[in-house]
Amino acid sequence: MLTRRGRVRRGTSLARQLLWLQALVLLTVVTTATAVAYLDARSALERAAEQRTRAVVESLADSPLVVDAVAAGDATAVLQPFVEEVRADTGLSFITVMAPDRTRFTHPDPAQIGRPFVGTVAPALAGDTFSETYTGTLGPSLRTTGPVFGDGGEVVALVSAGLTVDVVGADLAEAVPGILGTAAVTLAVGALGSWAVSRRLRRQTGGLDATTMAALLEHHEAVLHAVREGLLLLDRDGRVTLANDEARRLLDLDGDPAGRRLDELGLPPELAAALGSPERGVDEVHLTDTRVLLVNRSPARSAGRSGSVVTLRDHTELQALTGERDSVRAFAESLRAQAHEAANRLHATVSLVELGRSREAVEFATAQLAAAQELTDRVVGAVEEPVLAALLLGKAATAAERGVRLDVDPGTSVGATGIPGGDLVTVVGNLLDNAIDAALAGEPPREVQVGVWDDGDRLEIRVEDSGPGLAEEDVERVFRRGWSTKADPDGAPAGLGRGLGLALVQQVVRRHGGTVGVRPGPGAEFRVSIPLSVPAGAPR
Repeated sequence: MLTRRGRVRRGTSLARQLLWLQALVLLTVVTTATAVAYLDARSALERAAEQRTRAVVESLADSPLVVDAVAAGDATAVLQPFVEEVRADTGLSFITVMAPDRTRFTHPDPAQIGRPFVGTVAPALAGDTFSETYTGTLGPSLRTTGPVFGDGGEVVALVSAGLTVDVVGADLAEAVPGILGTAAVTLAVGALGSWAVSRRLRRQTGGLDATTMAALLEHHEAVLHAVREGLLLLDRDGRVTLANDEARRLLDLDGDPAGRRLDELGLPPELAAALGSPERGVDEVHLTDTRVLLVNRSPARSAGRSGSVVTLRDHTELQALTGERDSVRAFAESLRAQAHEAANRLHATVSLVELGRSREAVEFATAQLAAAQELTDRVVGAVEEPVLAALLLGKAATAAERGVRLDVDPGTSVGATGIPGGDLVTVVGNLLDNAIDAALAGEPPREVQVGVWDDGDRLEIRVEDSGPGLAEEDVERVFRRGWSTKADPDGAPAGLGRGLGLALVQQVVRRHGGTVGVRPGPGAEFRVSIPLSVPAGAPR
């Protein structure tokens, strides 16, 4: 568990606990298996003894020699040497041939001949061969007793053969070392395997105990859910191994993407390729259909496995604010330039008045202000959106300073659209910036024309420039992030230089369910159509 200072307090490690548990289970299993093997061996020996004794009894009972000797009345003289030879060959403890009244004809101990047989004979007298464990003159024995039938089918004698329990025990004792040896080898192999597993687990868990690991997991989960940056962990094959809540929100993912490849998540191909790149990336700007994301990517390697760690930050609002700031800054710069120019014109006008040339002074002052005032009146009268009107006037002044004439189409007429001002600035501002730069790359006269109007339920935007235009093969790439006809500034971070404006235009237009297109050839023309939820100019 964690101490107050954040250090890990180590108890008995999970690996050691598992080793002890495995040792206990292994010992229990081996002990049980040994006992079962011992009992099985004893049972097998008893079955083998029964089979041996039954085979001998049935063989002797069917022997004509035994029947004839009993019928002749000299059974002992004939059968004792024969039966003892059979007993020696078969390894039995005793073979006794007896009369139906239990009187022994043969026995390993000659002194017992003529005495009554000690044991059960009733089933044999009834004609059945049976086995039992009984304590006789030689001690406890496992014996089989059966009848000898005469020519008329009557029982004329009985045969009993057996092995003493000591003999069976000796055979079992011979099997015990093998059983114990097998158990010892199994225990040793199991212990070695448990130790190897425990050692590997100890390396993988860092020697932490279960409580500490549970606490670390809880802290890990808490941090992943609380952090305000999206976090993705990817393996070397581009599969997601972990994604926190913020990453799923920023990428618009449904459910947990763990185990899925990046190209299976429905991300824009360019973004999926950037996330899965093995190269390090710092503050790269990438676009989804609804957001501007700042992506940082770092290769990672842990426990012999390679992959990458990706962090995501939502840059959408900041990008919009940056666009508005740039527009306001350009407008302010234009106002300062115009103020400076107005001051120069004012000085010239005052000088003309001082020289007594009042008529020339009036003509000079009004001539310089007419064109600017005409544009202002036209824009303010046609565009009710204050942000859009200010943007058009600011861009016109900026274009003029750069040597480009920006004309507002006489058909421009826009009421209140309900589209956020930041989105209008992004679309119109980036299209105009791109057109002004393109016009500067062309031959004079350098001109840009913009038209904005509402067509009932749609907002239409058209921007045309006098620049060199676009080649047919560049039409499909013009809205791709990073594509530009202009060189990147030296040292500009990936995604923060050129080639972002038109990608942002396409993103905003798609977010509003609109379309954007471009006409190739000399003098490119961009057209945007955005549906309006409420007709322009209607009360909202």
